Amino acid sequence: MLNIAILGLGEGRSTMSAALESKKLELVKVCDLSEELCRLRAKEFGFNKWTTNYHDILGDDSIDIVAIYTPDHLHAEHVKQALIHGKHVVCTKPFIDDLANARELLDLSNKVDKKVFIGQSSRFSEPMKRQRKDFDKGDIGDLITVEAHYHADNRWFLKKDWALLNSFKWLYGGLSHPVDFVRWYLKDIEEVMGYGMISQTGSQAGLKNEDTMHFIFKAKNGHIARVSGVYSSPTQPTKRDSPLSCILRGTLGASQADYHELRYSLTSKDGEEKIVYWGDEKLKYYYRFEGQSHHAGEYQNYLEYFVDSIEQNYTAYPNMEEGIGTVALLQAMERSLETGKPVKIADINLEYGL
Repeated sequence: MLNIAILGLGEGRSTMSAALESKKLELVKVCDLSEELCRLRAKEFGFNKWTTNYHDILGDDSIDIVAIYTPDHLHAEHVKQALIHGKHVVCTKPFIDDLANARELLDLSNKVDKKVFIGQSSRFSEPMKRQRKDFDKGDIGDLITVEAHYHADNRWFLKKDWALLNSFKWLYGGLSHPVDFVRWYLKDIEEVMGYGMISQTGSQAGLKNEDTMHFIFKAKNGHIARVSGVYSSPTQPTKRDSPLSCILRGTLGASQADYHELRYSLTSKDGEEKIVYWGDEKLKYYYRFEGQSHHAGEYQNYLEYFVDSIEQNYTAYPNMEEGIGTVALLQAMERSLETGKPVKIADINLEYGL
């Protein structure tokens, strides 16, 4: 069993639940700048070992892993300090918000010989795990293309002041999930092209960045994939369409994993069509809070996977390199939105010496 501490108790709420429920982890301490939030979580979970000072975690030699769920622009410094103090690191997505910090963090991780894992949680939901398992078994043959989307009626976000700041971008906050699905299957993406707009709803509310986007990716082997995100409009009924889905089309079959509904469908290489639903027990494991607002089951899955990687000395993915690669791809997507032209990932990497 390894000892873990959590920094950031907004999203870190799920991680607290995951760590407290896990038999592979011991939660030692939690931290947030907000004393009010610390007290709220202490009351919610009956866990009173909290602090508002990150150095209380860094200086605790009993802590093996620091799990970081702070705002994106703070990730690089928080990861750096954890590594300097000899901790393994879990960091929520996106890993960093500025690739200028990437080389330093890569070098530091290698120097101190500590593992860094990116908490790209959607990979660790039940439908996505099943889809990957069937793909690896060859149930759909060789991959032809990947299609992924995240379409959510998040008009309620427009009532939050911070959602109307220049710094808030659905490209990073929402599309990073389906983009990660594409990167999971389509290796060596070399170019991306996309268009985006601010919807009428978003524009009326004062949104500063695109809430409606569609992208095409091209890999070095010529394969293509697509991703879309729509965030300020109504969605279809979930019986018809999941808000977050990944579709694989292969030479022998096809599969679709629907995230929120815990639903998976497969047309196998034998021509068999089947749909799998996971029942109440699994729903309660994954969604432990009201309204599916936090997804603690996924966090427990990936934390335990990370613990195994430390104890058994293998690489847990997404690792730091893959996390940086996702950020590079997202930055290329952002540049394509700005220029209206295709952007090569190599050009982004070259700028930052990656």
